[in-house]
Amino acid sequence: MAELYSVPKLEDYSPAAMDAAVRDLLNALEQEAAKLSGENDWKAFRDRWMSRKSGVLMQITEWLKLAPKEQKRDVGQRVNEVKAKIEAAVDAAEARVNSQASSARLVSERVDVSLPGNRRPLGVKHPVLRVQDEIVAVFKAMGYSIGEGPEVESDYYNFESLNFPPNHPARDTQDTLFIAGQEKKQQRDRLLMRTHTSPVQIRTMEKQRPPVRIVIPGKVHRNDALDATHSPVFHQVEGLCVDTNITFSDLKGTLDHAFKSLFGSSVKTRFYPSFFPFTEPSADMQVSCIFCGGKGCRTCKFSGWIELLGCGMVDPNVFEFVKGNGYDPAKVSGFAFGMGVERIAILKYGVDEIAKFYLGDVRFLEQFA
Repeated sequence: MAELYSVPKLEDYSPAAMDAAVRDLLNALEQEAAKLSGENDWKAFRDRWMSRKSGVLMQITEWLKLAPKEQKRDVGQRVNEVKAKIEAAVDAAEARVNSQASSARLVSERVDVSLPGNRRPLGVKHPVLRVQDEIVAVFKAMGYSIGEGPEVESDYYNFESLNFPPNHPARDTQDTLFIAGQEKKQQRDRLLMRTHTSPVQIRTMEKQRPPVRIVIPGKVHRNDALDATHSPVFHQVEGLCVDTNITFSDLKGTLDHAFKSLFGSSVKTRFYPSFFPFTEPSADMQVSCIFCGGKGCRTCKFSGWIELLGCGMVDPNVFEFVKGNGYDPAKVSGFAFGMGVERIAILKYGVDEIAKFYLGDVRFLEQFA
């Protein structure tokens, strides 16, 4: 191994002697820098030449201290020039070593760009949300906008403003999930998990003057035991249409068109009387069985019909809560409807239990990919 450069002690400080000493130093600096092959070598090189205790740079300052007085200026200039060149050589060596390391890393980690990339498998929309979106799309095509509201509602919006009297069975804790710690509040201010998306109808009418045409998709909660056809959490799509001269015929025509769009033009619809506190008159709507074409099968219990939703004309008492915003029951009328998304998804995909939609079984969900 070649002997490392050591700073000589000068006795002659003439220009010629200084030129020779500086030339030897810079040659040694260049040779040592050229032999560096890694970060550890560079660190040792840096410390040997620039260490504040015993580095070459500190040692050549002795030249200036020992130089005769009349030559100190010339020697000082040369020392400063050497110092600048040493610092530049150390910086250049660092850049070269880093570049070599990066090149080596790129070679070892080289990517074959001709190979196909790693594709992350994409998920698909949940079947319930897919059906919900299909329903919403049908009504959007008819000019309806989408309404949204909170899942944690007050008793006022969930019941009172929808014409539910205080003794209505839906207020019973067996049906409704109430938020704890509400006993000190007035009944209309108590919070609960909304049991239907109908509160969005009132909230919309409070903000928007008629005419109104909205469709309201969303999650709802009820204190129901999980079985083949019931779940404590499920989805609804409701609709509201309010304008002048809206009649029951408009309601029937709208829903008939919507379900023909969903299930095909051969589907028939029929309505029969029912009761809901917020509509008067009220009706349940059935569609002809999409499995047997109305002939009768196990799915439709051999009746040829399947019940899908409730609907009716908005009760004038509901309009009274928003009368100040242009909903005078003497001047406007409207209809409302609501359907369970899971129920339609069960029919559409032939699923026998609602719980299968929520178990997260990939084998089941993959069928809808």
